[in-house]
Amino acid sequence: MIVVAAILWDGFETIIFPRRVTRKARFTHLFYHYTWLVWSKIVNGLMPKKWFEGCLSYYGPLSLLFLLVIWAGGLVFGFSFLHWAAGSTSSSGGTISRFGDCIYFSGTNFFTLGLGDISPHTTSGRILTVIESGFGLGFLALIVGYLPALNQSFARREQTISLLDARAGSPPTAMEMLRRHTHENGLQDLGQFLTLWESWSSELLESHLSYPVLAYFRSQHDNQSWLAALTAILDTTSLMMTYLSGSWKKQAELTFAMARHAVVDLSIVFDTPPCEPDVDRLSSTDLGQLLTILREDGFSLSSGAGHEQQLRDLRYLYEPYLYSLADYLCLAMPPWIPGRGHVDNWRTSAWGDTAMTSKGIRTGRRKSRHF
Repeated sequence: MIVVAAILWDGFETIIFPRRVTRKARFTHLFYHYTWLVWSKIVNGLMPKKWFEGCLSYYGPLSLLFLLVIWAGGLVFGFSFLHWAAGSTSSSGGTISRFGDCIYFSGTNFFTLGLGDISPHTTSGRILTVIESGFGLGFLALIVGYLPALNQSFARREQTISLLDARAGSPPTAMEMLRRHTHENGLQDLGQFLTLWESWSSELLESHLSYPVLAYFRSQHDNQSWLAALTAILDTTSLMMTYLSGSWKKQAELTFAMARHAVVDLSIVFDTPPCEPDVDRLSSTDLGQLLTILREDGFSLSSGAGHEQQLRDLRYLYEPYLYSLADYLCLAMPPWIPGRGHVDNWRTSAWGDTAMTSKGIRTGRRKSRHF
């Protein structure tokens, strides 16, 4: 009875309960925490670098399916103990005396097979059979509703992340986000874009608090992730709040607040306390280079001795949490300034080394194929 009650309560908190569960001593939390640690260490230690992201991407879907199997198996096993204790099952040959037959009987009830070769012969056994069959139908119904909800949340998350490819580069960076909005009314467009990311951060927070397994689902491209997108948005808004001015600055503050809220709450969910990095993502030299590039592109930036400290204070509000999450989830944090030779995902092709340049399309050698 304790096994059945524990699994049902764990499933209720994981699938149905809409609030974040702060209690750490629960099966689903322990299951994801320790299986992820084992999976990530195996991949880190045994897999070549080119297979690293691909191998890690299997964890999210496989762990979800394995969890559902454990729940179903645990319920079948728990109900078999109840049938065994009640002594309520019998076959054509008489009363069941083997526990394995009780497991078989419990499985046919839970999955509503109704084979009839073993049946209850007491009132309590019949009641227990009906209850288990009801739980089996309810379990399957929850899975039917649970998996589409996860897929829809994942699709909405990735759809918005894909917008950063042309607007902020691959991986997305704060410098590219600003440089690609230097056209006429570009900052107004950026302000509207930040409105979208305020909503995205809110939805990310709610969906990943309700379904933490989504955090383990990786993006389609190796240089994209929900963590990298969140980092780029926080970097951009903190830079705008420090060095730029205008009517859209308020939107930058709102987006920063929502994105930072998501980062901190998700750190609590995955029990990843903030940590200081070994290397500063934006040193004073890099900051000077970034500001010089933005001024050359036509930005009117505020100047003053206190601005660098103000930016550092804003970064301190979110970067330690992001570093901890990135380390736990094996995700890379994007730089502030893109590296040399980086190419946006939309400019590349899977056929040869085809890439689109500013002068047109550069086509690589086509490999012949024989069928």
